[in-house]
Amino acid sequence: MLGGEVQKEIFMIGISKLYCGTVEASDPLRYERHSAKLPSHLLQFSADKKPVVVWNVGQRCNLKCVHCYSQSRNKKYKGELTTEEGRKLIEDLARFGSPVILFSGGEPLLRKDLLPLAQLATDFGMRAVISTNGTLITKRIARELKRIGLSYVGVSLDGMQATNDRFRGVEGAFVAALKGIRNCQEAGIKVGLRFTINRWNALDIPEIFNLLEQENIPRVCFYHLVYAGRGSQLVEEDLDNQETRKVVNLIIDRTRDLHQRNKPLEVLTVDNHADGPYLYLRMLGENSARADEVLTLLRMNGGNSSGVGIGCVSWDGSVHADQFWRHYSLGNVRQHPFSEIWQDTHEPLMAKLKEKKKHVKGRCASCRWLDVCAGNFRVRAEAVTGDIWAPDPACYLTDKEIGIR
Repeated sequence: MLGGEVQKEIFMIGISKLYCGTVEASDPLRYERHSAKLPSHLLQFSADKKPVVVWNVGQRCNLKCVHCYSQSRNKKYKGELTTEEGRKLIEDLARFGSPVILFSGGEPLLRKDLLPLAQLATDFGMRAVISTNGTLITKRIARELKRIGLSYVGVSLDGMQATNDRFRGVEGAFVAALKGIRNCQEAGIKVGLRFTINRWNALDIPEIFNLLEQENIPRVCFYHLVYAGRGSQLVEEDLDNQETRKVVNLIIDRTRDLHQRNKPLEVLTVDNHADGPYLYLRMLGENSARADEVLTLLRMNGGNSSGVGIGCVSWDGSVHADQFWRHYSLGNVRQHPFSEIWQDTHEPLMAKLKEKKKHVKGRCASCRWLDVCAGNFRVRAEAVTGDIWAPDPACYLTDKEIGIR
């Protein structure tokens, strides 16, 4: 899988929230923008940015996705955190105030102690969510996930049946995932889709919207491609700037259509913070009365939060700035608690990520949307240019749009 459905929306632009007005700027202010107080749908607007943590509980997966950031295969891996080490991690995160833990992989449901670990997180008052390919969610598993108080299940579908199965590398993955979604719905668990956009599947997006309606799926996250893991081999399969703009417009248009027909699905885009200014500029062009309020909300969001509001713990205990920084470890929870590693600004990369807007270069440094985007994805910049602080090549805004004449 490429990106985690984190339900914290740190990397997300809420198209339905912003464009269709399901969130007002006053909503997060009522909770003083404090992450411990905010409901999940407002967590991206927190002021303290306590980190949501993606824990890759294991590397093994029963699928062979071509874009997998963890490069998972269906085999046993050594060196994963034990149950006791996992318990210590969760206890530390709860004390530290991390509002959400996302159990990811590999395929997290292949880990035998996943359910009691997720139960521990909810017992500590954390929101626990799972990012899964959905193929292993039986009726029994769905009931157990409901019983332990899981907040959300994000299921990956990267196209309709033929496209998805090609992308996943296993025939029948689409049908099995859809069955897992239905089992979650039957058990009363909120479930949504995760879709990673690329040239292979962009044409499937209209049918994905149709599927959402047909299956009464309340949420979908459209992920931009991040060049990490096996995804680093797909740079040429990413959309170019004009193609990206067309896809983002399509997503906005279909979201508006749903809301106009009184079908208020939650639609988000993920992993490209250029979507925020682009949405605002589109609203200005449409003379939307909400445009200024949307800009206020985007500034509350603050853009990319790697190393600040989002972190990752790998299967071996390594701590990363987010789930795509797997090539750079900030420390290991086997030696030091996550809370200590996260606050240690003696680590050079961590120190710079805490103030990344001071270090970005080129177009990013001159961009008038820097306070909204925060320089977008450093991993993507490094993958293409070799320079962590170079402009993100996936930014599709023109020089005029970012204020460079």
